[in-house]
Amino acid sequence: MIKQNLRTLEERSIYIIREANMKFKNVAALWSMGKDSTTMLALTRKAFLGKVPFPVIHIDNGIDFPETYAFREYLTKKWGLDLIVAHSEIRPDAIGSACCGKNKPETLKKVMKEHGFDALIVSIRRDEHGIRSKERYMSPRDEKFRWNYKDQPAELWDDYASKMDVGGHVRVHPLLDWNEIDVWNYIKQERVPINPLYLSRNGFRYRSLGCTHCTVPVKSNAKSVTDIIKELETTKVEERSGRSMDKENEYVMQRLRQLGYM
Repeated sequence: MIKQNLRTLEERSIYIIREANMKFKNVAALWSMGKDSTTMLALTRKAFLGKVPFPVIHIDNGIDFPETYAFREYLTKKWGLDLIVAHSEIRPDAIGSACCGKNKPETLKKVMKEHGFDALIVSIRRDEHGIRSKERYMSPRDEKFRWNYKDQPAELWDDYASKMDVGGHVRVHPLLDWNEIDVWNYIKQERVPINPLYLSRNGFRYRSLGCTHCTVPVKSNAKSVTDIIKELETTKVEERSGRSMDKENEYVMQRLRQLGYM
């Protein structure tokens, strides 16, 4: 029996995903193989009778963990995903990191233009980072991917997908109200597959996953999803403590998101 809080979150997320698929002409979703974006795909499958009816995009800089690539291939086949792999270069970046900074949204711009996507489903959550708390469920970007966080459309009476003539595309955020422990409780409840890097090996695990150059493990003995949930109920360590701090700085993250960062 699904817990009431999770049921409410699930229903809202499914509603938002269905609204996006209905109101936009050409939808895609970003998939990093992390817990949040995989949960988003699980919700999508529940919304559409076991299928993901739109392409999923992986922005690949070539240096993700071997376990991440193996998980990508496994779940793509198991869930019948229409996977688009867009290769991102690693080069100096004046704003973020060379591997996962400005270069990734530049690659995303190219794939969005190539396929003509007008809506992009992204699995960010408000509790992850201060700048992400300013997002809406449906957030317009202009033709240059710029996000005007000071001027966003109101979302009233569940009208999340009002007409947005922005000349670019709309970011759709169905997990915006979830928190980290909600995601793990849902993964346990629905038996959502996860990247094995989230589980402890030799006293360490990855709590937030990026690539091999900007992610480090944190101390943990959590060897199952149940263990992870118990750990989160008492920890005071921030979720993204294992990610590169140049990118996690709020000012830097705000600049990156204005330019199209996920």
